[in-house]
Amino acid sequence: MLAKKSFRLGEFQLSSGSTSDYYIDCRTTTLDARGAQLTGEVFLEEIRELGWEPEAIGGLTMGADPIVVAVAVASGKIHGFLVRKAEKQHGTGQRIEGFYEKGAAVVIVDDVCTTGSSTVQAIEAARDFGFEIVGAMCLVERQEAHGRPNVEKAAAPAPFIAIFTANEVRKQHLEISG
Repeated sequence: MLAKKSFRLGEFQLSSGSTSDYYIDCRTTTLDARGAQLTGEVFLEEIRELGWEPEAIGGLTMGADPIVVAVAVASGKIHGFLVRKAEKQHGTGQRIEGFYEKGAAVVIVDDVCTTGSSTVQAIEAARDFGFEIVGAMCLVERQEAHGRPNVEKAAAPAPFIAIFTANEVRKQHLEISG
């Protein structure tokens, strides 16, 4: 589904400022009814296989939002939280929205990891809040030079897991598009 709905070849400007001959917009998959269901199931299965027992799952809004909801719904017991890019300037002024229980074990998620910046921001905000990071996950790792090392360093000692790599998605895209 990612290869068919979310992967595009062409010339693209990435949020990191670099250019690429492909783009992966995971939201076209994670916001699809069946795609959301599959996303929740695959993340939950991976979390269980790794023996992680998080109380909540969360990440930086907006790429993480559909993943957070999909996993929470699929699990029926793992809560969700979202990390704002900055503390809001009104209401309670919080950066973390949804589940917030200091000391809770959590998993940080993201849709695509390129430089790892979004995932690192979410990890730092979650730790600053008082969460214990048990793992970090992304749906697709672009396999850029610094992405994985940046996330692994920020998440340590918790591991970083990618469900798919960009090479796997590209290969499947080329096979189905002929």
